[in-house]
Amino acid sequence: MISRIIRLLKIIRVIGRYRLDELISSDVLAWPLSVLLKMNPWKIVAAESDIDRGTRLRRGLEELGPVFIKFGQALSTRRDLLPMDIADELVKLVDKVPPFSETKAISIVEKALCGRISEIFMHFEETPIASASVAQVHSATLHNGKEVVVKIVRPDIEDIIHDDIGLLFSLAQFIVKYFKDGPRLRPIEIVSDYENTIIAELDLAREAANASQLRRNFQGRNLVYVPEVFWEYTSKNVYVMERIYGVPVNDIETLKSSNISLKILAERGVETFFTQVFEDNFFHADMHPGNIFIDISKPDDPTYISVDCAIIGTLSDKDQYYLGRNLLAIFRRNYREVAELHLECGWVASNTNIEDFESTIRTLCEPIFERPIRDISLGQLLINLFRAARQYDMEVQPSLVLLQKTLLNIEGLGRQLYPELNLWDTALPFLENWIKDRYSPLSILQRLKTKLPSWLEKFPELPDVLYSNLSENKNLKKELGTCNAEINDLRRKFHIERLARQLLSFVLIGVALSIVVLSLKFPSLFNPLYLSMFG
Repeated sequence: MISRIIRLLKIIRVIGRYRLDELISSDVLAWPLSVLLKMNPWKIVAAESDIDRGTRLRRGLEELGPVFIKFGQALSTRRDLLPMDIADELVKLVDKVPPFSETKAISIVEKALCGRISEIFMHFEETPIASASVAQVHSATLHNGKEVVVKIVRPDIEDIIHDDIGLLFSLAQFIVKYFKDGPRLRPIEIVSDYENTIIAELDLAREAANASQLRRNFQGRNLVYVPEVFWEYTSKNVYVMERIYGVPVNDIETLKSSNISLKILAERGVETFFTQVFEDNFFHADMHPGNIFIDISKPDDPTYISVDCAIIGTLSDKDQYYLGRNLLAIFRRNYREVAELHLECGWVASNTNIEDFESTIRTLCEPIFERPIRDISLGQLLINLFRAARQYDMEVQPSLVLLQKTLLNIEGLGRQLYPELNLWDTALPFLENWIKDRYSPLSILQRLKTKLPSWLEKFPELPDVLYSNLSENKNLKKELGTCNAEINDLRRKFHIERLARQLLSFVLIGVALSIVVLSLKFPSLFNPLYLSMFG
């Protein structure tokens, strides 16, 4: 509890120093909180006043440490919630922390792989080649001479993450309670998504499995190379993979000097994205420049090299189908179909006014389509579309958020490599062919063939299922008949009671009228002295 209070005080200090309270309009804060933030004593030593708000937020998160840095990186993908300038600045967050000791690193490896370091590796480089918040990486050589890299999870990082995630949830609940617009921002949902992401990064065996499948998916395709996993040297907190040599994708000068065809490279990046999403339904969802390298051994036929597969995205069959059709409808500017597809697949509320939604989509898309094709960002268009759909109660789906982030990364890398990249020229034929192939007789037959064993397995149970359903229907009818009889009986009783009440009312009215008539005809009977004789 004390450590959490100390951590909270540090957050308040960072808020004051970088004037982060100014990022929030006082209109959306409860007034006591607004006053409290304005009285923050650390505002006296605030950072330079001429720094823009995005930079101040980025520096504040960097000062708060690794967990908040990674949270900021995750938050940068929520462009449906954040202003563009803040999202762009959060992308620049660098996850670098001092390495832990080589003695501790060797101890973790020896414990995880059940052997002495000299027995496991011919050579192990004690100085790490990279160090981040969750893990650090060492180079090594196996006894068979293969060069590898060894990724090791930081000691005690799980406890640190657990404490900071707890604090983030507390802050999220605070925002929901005290910010006027807090519930709409869904901060608890955002922290929950982040928790799932960072916990997944702690399991290196899971990351290795993702890399293994991604490697298998791209075998035979000259698009992406994924380093080999050495399973006999991999556990939950140690991951050994093939060492690769390549040029960072954002090192444009080296790529140009190596005579790499940047146009082919950019177009292959787009093809890689659509192949992963629509053909494999298994996509690398963390394709920032630090995780992508280029094999320059063949300048006219360059290949991407992909590392760090901790974050992987998949779509349900339904979402994959509707996403493909939505993108095609957007390309063709068929806004009615886009609206109908959102409604049909349940992305927006069932009571959505289709004409109103169509008009919203048209208003959003038409100004964008009037720009030169090279200036149109498909990723940004999707984000704007989902943002507009939120007013129609569109539920945020983590898989679609990951997809938006990945598409934005691919577009950004592609246009950095080749500014004239026309993503639409690559995407449209791909989607048209995908839809055509999905409904080709061969594809339908293949899907039927895949499901046939399951259907055949259940077929012998069909008579029992039919009999059970018929019995249930029969029992249901019987129960309904009993219920109907009880309802009819209650109606009959209610009817009788109502008649009785009406009859009693008539009798009381009759008695009252009789008394009135008697009082008029025989007034002496209602004399107080006479009435007193009856007690």
